[in-house]
Amino acid sequence: MSSTIGASGTTALAVANPWAVVPSLGNLDAYISAVNRLPMLTAEEEQEFARKFKDQNDLEAAGKLVLSHLRLVVSVSRKYLGYGLPHGDLIQEGNIGLMKAVKRFDPDQGVRLVSYALHWIRAEIHEYILKNWRMVKVATTKAQRKLFFNLRSMKQGFKDDEDAQTHRDTLTDAQIEVMARQLNVKREEVIEMETRMSGGDVMLDPGPADDGEESFGPIAYLADASHEPTQEIENRERDTMATAGIAAALDQLDARSRRIVEERWLKVNDDGSGGMTLHELAAEYGVSAERIRQIEVAAMKKMKKALAEFA
Repeated sequence: MSSTIGASGTTALAVANPWAVVPSLGNLDAYISAVNRLPMLTAEEEQEFARKFKDQNDLEAAGKLVLSHLRLVVSVSRKYLGYGLPHGDLIQEGNIGLMKAVKRFDPDQGVRLVSYALHWIRAEIHEYILKNWRMVKVATTKAQRKLFFNLRSMKQGFKDDEDAQTHRDTLTDAQIEVMARQLNVKREEVIEMETRMSGGDVMLDPGPADDGEESFGPIAYLADASHEPTQEIENRERDTMATAGIAAALDQLDARSRRIVEERWLKVNDDGSGGMTLHELAAEYGVSAERIRQIEVAAMKKMKKALAEFA
């Protein structure tokens, strides 16, 4: 690696592959140590490299602009460690934002790249957090995003102001009003975001438990089997067998067998009681109750055969 010394004495990187001086994010400590040792650019050097990239599409100049601001990404990313996401991933997303800023930077605007890049770095990190903090995205609108990234810090501020009181995990009505007014959002939106952030992800289908038993998950009661195709076919077949099938099976019986089956199994009175008993039918036909039972059994076998043929 070669280097040149700028007019102000600052070392400006001049390498064929500027990225070669930075180790991979695999060793985070080595990466941070390396980017903190990279030289800062003077305003003149920054203008020179920005114009080369803008006018001549000089990628080496663009690389120098990016390298000199990697420490900014590290600094910004540290502020988002409280969301539980890997620091290396936050830095990586911030670097993407930095490269987007360098690509769009206009040296004629009269501002330093650090001021311009700050917005792009934060935007990429914000997007990464929103996509990865939970399996289900918790913020989609502009107001929800503002709430997501301000709710935690403002809650901590409320707690710091209540050192003499018991700290609460939930917001009071007064705190909700203050937060809604300061962030220029509706009170209901503050409550909704507080609920979203305090809840955790729940697996729809948790699968088997550690002891081998089936775990219960929301999928058990979210699934609607009433309109499942196989279930609908079974219901339709059952309804057909209970109407046309039974009628066809009864037609295979003689009059006495049919009446016995209807009285014993198909008749329901207004009071909920069934039809005639074996002894009542036996008295009517002048035979024993056992004989009525035998006729009933034979009739049921004949009907079962007829139903099988019907199906």
